[in-house]
Parts: sequence; C-alpha cells; structure tokens
Amino acid sequence: MFKNYFKVAVRSLLRKKIYTVINIAGLAVGIAVCMMIFLVIQFQTSFEDFHTNKDRVYRLLTESYAADAGNTTYAKNVPFPLPGYLRAALPQLQEVVPVYASSNDEIQVAEAGAASPKNFKEQRGVFYTSPSFFKLFSFPLLAGSYASLNDPNNVLLTKEIATTYFGNWQEAMGKTIKIKGYYSMGAALFQFPATSLKVSGILATIPANTDFQLKLVIAYGTDFTGDAQFGFQQPGWNGTAPDFGCYVLLPENTAAESFNQQLRNHAQQARPADSKDNYILQPVSDIHYDAVAGNYSNKIISRELVNVLWLIAAFILLIACVNFINLSTAQAVNRAKEVGVRKVLGSNKLQLQVQFIVETLLIVSVAVLLAFVITLIALPYINDILELSLPFSMLFSKAVLLFIVTVAAVVTVLAGFYPSVVLSRFNPVNALRSKLAANTIKGISLRRALVVFQFVIAQALIVGTLVIVQQMNYFMDQPLGFDKNTIVNIAFRPDSTGGKLTSYLKQQLLSNGIQSVSFNSNSPMEENNMFTGFRYNNATKDAGFEAISKFVDDDYVATFHLQLVAGKNLQPSGWTKEFLVNESFVKALGLTKPEDIIGKEISMMNGLIKCPVVGVVKDFHNRSLRRDLAPLIMATNSTMYRQASVKLSTAGMAAGMQYIKKLWEQTLPDNVYEYSFLDEKIASFYKQETQLAVLYKIFAGIAIFLSCLGLYGLASFMAVQRIKEVGIRKVLGAGTGSIVYLFSKEFIILIAVAFVIATPVAWYYMHQWLEDYTYRISISWWLFAAGGLAAVFIALATISFQAVKAAVANPVKSLRTE
Repeated sequence: MFKNYFKVAVRSLLRKKIYTVINIAGLAVGIAVCMMIFLVIQFQTSFEDFHTNKDRVYRLLTESYAADAGNTTYAKNVPFPLPGYLRAALPQLQEVVPVYASSNDEIQVAEAGAASPKNFKEQRGVFYTSPSFFKLFSFPLLAGSYASLNDPNNVLLTKEIATTYFGNWQEAMGKTIKIKGYYSMGAALFQFPATSLKVSGILATIPANTDFQLKLVIAYGTDFTGDAQFGFQQPGWNGTAPDFGCYVLLPENTAAESFNQQLRNHAQQARPADSKDNYILQPVSDIHYDAVAGNYSNKIISRELVNVLWLIAAFILLIACVNFINLSTAQAVNRAKEVGVRKVLGSNKLQLQVQFIVETLLIVSVAVLLAFVITLIALPYINDILELSLPFSMLFSKAVLLFIVTVAAVVTVLAGFYPSVVLSRFNPVNALRSKLAANTIKGISLRRALVVFQFVIAQALIVGTLVIVQQMNYFMDQPLGFDKNTIVNIAFRPDSTGGKLTSYLKQQLLSNGIQSVSFNSNSPMEENNMFTGFRYNNATKDAGFEAISKFVDDDYVATFHLQLVAGKNLQPSGWTKEFLVNESFVKALGLTKPEDIIGKEISMMNGLIKCPVVGVVKDFHNRSLRRDLAPLIMATNSTMYRQASVKLSTAGMAAGMQYIKKLWEQTLPDNVYEYSFLDEKIASFYKQETQLAVLYKIFAGIAIFLSCLGLYGLASFMAVQRIKEVGIRKVLGAGTGSIVYLFSKEFIILIAVAFVIATPVAWYYMHQWLEDYTYRISISWWLFAAGGLAAVFIALATISFQAVKAAVANPVKSLRTE
C-alpha cells in the first residue's frame, strides 16, 4: 500500500515541477533558518556544560550599593584577601580558588641559535591560579601535571600556544619562557619586570564553548604585579584588580543560598568599616549571560536574545508552512478530477489524506536534505558574522539530528494536514464535472489570514531592521566631543625613564611629518575604563563616587582637540604633579562653576598622589553611548602610558605608518608592534548591535522571500477561483489595467491589515530595545511608512505575474463550459 502511495506521490510531484520546486525551496529555506538558529542557540547555551562539577561551581561577585545613585551594582573582581579568608571562615567549602586574568602580556621565547628571542603578545588568555582550578573546571592535560602549579614560576601551555611558541608542542615541556605584563589597581598601572617561567604541562585544546579561553596558566604563587606594595600581597580589603576573581566548589547537595547568607555575615566582620560591599555566589552556568559583571572572554549573550532567536525561528518556520498550505490549496482545483476518480473507485477520506500526507512527507524530506546543505554552506558565514566557532561536527550531533527529525515531523503535520483535508472533502460528482465553485473549496478567509500573518512578521522585521540601522547610524554620527579621525594608537610599554623615552619618540615623530603625538594610558573613549576613588579638598574620607582615571601627557588635549573651559592644560612632566577634570566631575562634587575647583587638592591611592586641579575640560563621551558619560580625572605619569596616539595627515597616512613601524622596531626591539585606528576601535564598541543589525536584515529578507512565495500561492489560487469572473469582465469590455487593479486591490488591503497589526507590535518591542541605551533615537513615523511601502511594492511585484497572466487570458476558454 505504502509503495503505491509513494509512486503516485512522486508522479504527482513531477507533473507540477514549478510548484514542487517552489514548495521545496520555501520549506528548505525555512528549515535551514531553524537549523542555523538552533546551532547558534545550542552553542551559546552550552557554555561550561562540559565541566564535571558544573552544578557545584560558583563565582563570587562583589555586590556594592551606591547610596547617591540608589542602585546596586555587581562586579567580578573581589578583594585579594577574600579567598584565604573563605578557606578559614568556611571550611565546609570543598575548594576555594583565586584566579587572576592578565591582559596585554608580552611573551619572549628564546630560540636556539638566534641572536634575539621571539616576541609574542597575548591580549587575553593568561591566568594565574592554583592546581585546584582544575578540580572545578575540566580542562584535560596532554603532558605534565596540575600539581606543578604548587610551585611558583611554573606554567601550563595549551597545545596550540605551545605549537606557536616552539613549533611542536611536544618539545615545549621543560622549556623556559619570559612574561612581561601589566597590572592595574585603581588609577595605577604597573608593569612588572620580565619573569621566567618553566613549561611544566600541556593542556588539550580548549573547547570553544567556555569563557575560560586559556592560553597560559601560571602558578598563583608567581608575583603578577612586580610590586609587593600594591600586589596581591597587600593585606587590606581595599586591594583588588579588575580581573582578580574567586571561584568555589560547594559540597554535594548544598544550596547556594545558605552560603550567600553566611557570606554576608562574614563580609560584615571582615570588610573595612566604611565599606558596604557584600559577596554573593553566582552559578558558573550564568556567567555567559551576565552583561553586568562580565566574563573573561567578553563574549556575552542575553537570555532575552536567545528567546528572540527562538521566536524568529518559529515564525520563519510557520511562514514556510503557510506557503506550503497556500500553494497546495491553490492547486486544489487542478487535482479535483483526480480526487473524484479516486473516490468513485472506492478511496475513502482517510486514504486520500494519507496520499497527500505522503506527498508532503516527500517534499519535506527533500527540503530537509536541501536545508542541511544550505546550513553546511552557510556555517562559515555565520561564524564570521557572529564571531563564533561553530564546528561542522555540530551538524551531526545527536541533538541536531533529533531537532531535524522533530522539525520534519512538525512541518509534515502543519503543512500537510490542512491541504489533505481540503482535497479529501471534494464532492466526486462536482469534481468530475469541473464545477468546483469558490464556495466548494473553502478556506479562502483562512488563507488570507495566513498571508496577513506572514506580512505582519515581515513588516515587523523590516521596521526592526530600520530602527537598529538608524540607532547604529546615530552612534556613528553622534558628536563625541573629541577628534577620532586619522588617529592611530600604537602599543607602548610604560616609560621608566622619567619621560626621556617618550620625549625622544615624540621628537622623532614630529620631525617626520606627524601632526601631533600624545602618550597616554587610554583613548578618550574606552569600554574598559579604570575607575578610582579619591579624596577632595583634604576630606577625611573618599568622595561618594568614583571617577574614570586616565594618565596622559601634556599633548593629549591638543591631539584629541579637547576644549578647556577653565584653568590651564597640564605641564610637561614624567610624574604626577597636577590634575585635569571634566565638567561632570565638577557637577558630581556639587560645584556650580568649573572655576570653583581650580586650585583644590585631590588625593588618590591612600594619599600617595596628592595634587591640585589646574584645569577643567568640556565634557566628551568617555565610554560607549550605551551609557552616560562619567566623571573623569587626568594626570601625567609616564610610567602609566600604554600607547602612543598619533595624529596622521590624510595625504601622508601610508608613509607615516611605515615610518612609525620602523621607529618602533628600532627603538623598542623587545616589543611586539601593534596598532589600531581610533575610529575603528570606537566602531567595535557596538559590535553586538552591528551583528544584530546584520541578523535582522537576513531574517527580514528571508521573511519577505517566504511571504512572497505565499503571496504567489494565494494569487495563483485566486486566479483559478476568479477565472470566469475575469472572462465575463473582459467580454464586457474590461481592460488589462482594470483586471490587474482588481487583483492588486485585494492584496493591498491584506497588506494594509498586516501593517495595522505590525506597527504597534514593532513599536513596542523596538521601544523596549532602545530603553537600554542612554543615547538613542526616537522612533519616527517614516520608519513604519517605509516598512509598509516596502511590503506593498514587494507584494505588487510578486502578484503582477499572475495578475497580468489572468488579464491577458482568452475569455473564450474560461467561459466555454457556461
């Protein structure tokens, strides 16, 4: 029986090649989108899942309450004494592990027979921790032992890094490398001297689905500051670093909340009297979603975005199913005689329904195979757009295969059930006489509703895309208050010569056509700013807010075209002797005029730095436009500079870059030459929004494509339904234009209904999205008008073929049976 169903289904599909191809294409695209979204979601939600003890591993967060702002903030850094204190105060904790994640480390690897060592720069991936780290996190070893991290100056390398450094990871064991890095604490930035490390182990390849992208794991006993006064040896609870964290392993069958209460109680006993900080546990599985505290990879996805992706996948799949229903029922009249003959020969409704379900299953099966191929081809592009590392092997995982089977079953039921019911209900007498009228083939209202549904989704996605693009344009075009054009930042190591090195480099650059040069710790706008506490005007305690701290030379104001509103600029100096602040700093102190702060003293770092304010600069955006600008304090100190900001002339940019590279390599042979353009760096702050805009464009395009297929199906159906009406109108003198208008009018009404529904939905969700931004656009009426007009234009282009075909058809053929 099934063999017969299969043969008949194949013949039927081959007879209608165009509709079969359209059906397969629509379903394949819809299923492919679902597969791709599923791959992304599966990857993003699998972070840290591979750790054996994942359910018992927690990160400690610092919980701070700001009385002036009236809100609670969370940070991933904790005081240096906290891990040791927890071991003693809460012995029931199975493991307590300190972790310091370093950044911008310079690595030197001696090469046999070479006059100078090979230099490498690791932006991220250098971790200082203890062997217990690997009791919490499952990162297997290929060689060596975890226990080697009990001894200072030992290091574990990943297989890939060992291969990069030594050519062959198996030859790395026992070799020595040198590391030279930076360490920040509050406003201070320290460079510790080159430290020799012995390679004592090789780690296997780190999975992509973890925020611990290890490259080097260094024994925690190794001094990562080079300065005992400000290092982790500092006993006070005020000592910390931006990426110094603590992780714990809870005993089995223990609730985290019970430990949270104990943590609060112990924090009250241990913390300084003027501190209100608490510490709470966060499951390691939540770290990847935490945009507030962040993580070591800086790759975060919100749970809301995951839900939106699921919703888009469901809508795209529904649109594809709607297309199939519309196209299948549009062919109902053409198959009426077939149904009539089958019924006369004894087929019942169930047998007919099974026949049409088998046809649907065939189409879905081919569509699934095509969707698999589409996904396979698209995977590298997905990885490139979203900066992911989705392996091809994911496509063959049990979860993906189960998902494909489930989708195929759901699509077969959704897309096949309704057409099979419609076709099996035909009256055999009317079917054989070709007298199936409009009221015989029911469901035209349902099909119209389905087309409206499709265009609601399409128009909402069009509007969403326009809003995101407008917001991105707003970010890019918004005046920032400083010059970002033709400025290149070159990596630099802190100057321990009291400013002699920076003076020499600046002199060489300016004498070779460079417009301006400034050595500094940060560009005017940064994502990872250093905040510091301070005391104002001989106060006995810190001010009620922290300020962004930047160390800059006296050319910073001129290079970035900052504007002084009071006082004067900083004087040339290799050390900290005076301060510049911004207008927001003045306002935060409650002062009414910028002049009021001139000459007042500010002290930082427990009084080690105490200097007067000599000038106030006009506010400029010192962090991304997602947030408001912050109070800012600037001072000179050549030991804190990490980059040279060079203003190039547009005409001589290429020559200028070549000269800078040559000068850097000659003057700083031990440094890795790195550079980045400031405007590109600022654009990278909005990478997530850029990726979202690309995704919305793709999804909107797919939704429009699928909606047009559905529209084509409905237009085909209506052309068959109204063929006699069109014939009569033509006999009575109707022209081609009026017939085309007759068809177009109905679809424009459907799109207008979709527009009315889509507008408030799109406005609500995009308004909610914009609420996350301090600086944002207002949603203009023309965005909705553009979305509606685009839908109308696309719809008219889609149905024009069927409308013109019906208009030019010979009326004699349609009326000869009357």
